[in-house]
Amino acid sequence: MEFIGASPTVDLTYSDVFLVPRRSAVGSRLSVDLAPNDGTPATLPLVAANMNSVTGPRLAAVLARRGGLAVLPQDLAIDDLVAAVRRVKSQPVDCDAPHVMRASATAADALRTVPVAEGHGVVVVDSDDAVTATSGIPMDRVLGVVPSTRLAAVPGDAVLANLAQSEVPTIEAGELGSGRETFDRVSALTRGDADQLVCVLSNGHLIGTLTERSALRGSLYRPAVSSDGRLATAAAVGINGDVAAKARELAGAGADALVIDTAHGHQEGMIRAIETVAALDLEVPIVAGNIVTADGVDDLVGAGATILKVGVGPGAMCTTRMMTAVGRPQFSAVLETAQAARERGAHVWADGGVRYPRDVALALAAGASSVMIGSWFAGTAESPGELRTDADGRVYKDSWGMASTKAVQARFGELDAYERARKELFAEGISASKISVDPLRPGVEDLLDMITSGVRSSFTYAGAGRLEDFHVRAHVGLQSAAGYEEGKALPVSW
Repeated sequence: MEFIGASPTVDLTYSDVFLVPRRSAVGSRLSVDLAPNDGTPATLPLVAANMNSVTGPRLAAVLARRGGLAVLPQDLAIDDLVAAVRRVKSQPVDCDAPHVMRASATAADALRTVPVAEGHGVVVVDSDDAVTATSGIPMDRVLGVVPSTRLAAVPGDAVLANLAQSEVPTIEAGELGSGRETFDRVSALTRGDADQLVCVLSNGHLIGTLTERSALRGSLYRPAVSSDGRLATAAAVGINGDVAAKARELAGAGADALVIDTAHGHQEGMIRAIETVAALDLEVPIVAGNIVTADGVDDLVGAGATILKVGVGPGAMCTTRMMTAVGRPQFSAVLETAQAARERGAHVWADGGVRYPRDVALALAAGASSVMIGSWFAGTAESPGELRTDADGRVYKDSWGMASTKAVQARFGELDAYERARKELFAEGISASKISVDPLRPGVEDLLDMITSGVRSSFTYAGAGRLEDFHVRAHVGLQSAAGYEEGKALPVSW
């Protein structure tokens, strides 16, 4: 990356800078390779943050299926966290995991978990045993499917058994071919009906579903899979407690990266934790942070980290900068740490501060191998928690910061009342926030389409066919606040 003119003498945020087009030989944005090549199995440079309101097994599996990587949060009990890793690993790679509900559930029950949008729906089964099955559901237990658009058109107390379409098209998993072949097959089975779910079978058991849209995505994205062909996921361990035992269990369950995470990553406790995990030689990338300086890179890489998590205070749920004055504008933090990491043979994940696809592109231009996303993904159907509707009919999900009182209560719930009260007294961050679900992009995959479309175009403007080229060819300029506003679309005519 290089600046237009002299290098700036002040630290910069993403809104302070812009990318300048250069002569390009990249003919199509679809020919761009976005793989981060940072030692993880990811094929997209996008990571879901280890926040309780953002990442769970459902979101992690969907993101990995399209090439990204999610970090399961450390606040879960270790047995629950190991189970979450295994849950992701059990999900199908070539088709969507079925969203299964019992026949006695209602339309209102279903709409708390699936959005009203094309390609979303539920598979209706006849028993609770079928709902919880992990190795496929016998087709004789499947009553049918209900598209989410149908759910929105009936009373909330309508029972799913009475709504299910019993005539469901099916396809054998062994018959799934190339991306184009699968798309053509699914398109023929659905007859162009965007709402129709096709059940994918293996040995007479339902293992997944496909729609025309998901089949199309399967032809455009490469899944992030581990060496054994299962969906990839990372897991966070924190720096407290028996870090070695947690790291061993998570790696044994199949975690593809371990994230040693705390708000202030450049501290002795972090260095000891990294050294402890590195000494185990678990053969998975060690991600550590958060930091914002080259000195932090040197110390954490020296302890054994291979990826640095960069960012203090830029997140939407974070109040660190207003409470403590500590942090650093994110573009400059990524720029400095990425250069230092490159010199040490390590990589950087830019954590926080992205509001638009342009911000993701700028983080990558500054040298990041991947960009962590929190609140943006929190407002999706796949994030943990139920879909709710406010008084104005807008659908939302609850979100909260990981240093907030709500998060502290969950993290230290086993402490006695006095010690827990001490922790809560000095909590920071937002404990309750409503993140609206975009009706046009209600799912993680919808956001991935938008983000990667913009980032791929950024690469073509820079003449970069892959991330390593973009790091070199990105040409960055400084802009005023008015310049930033000029780049926004106008919602009404002037």
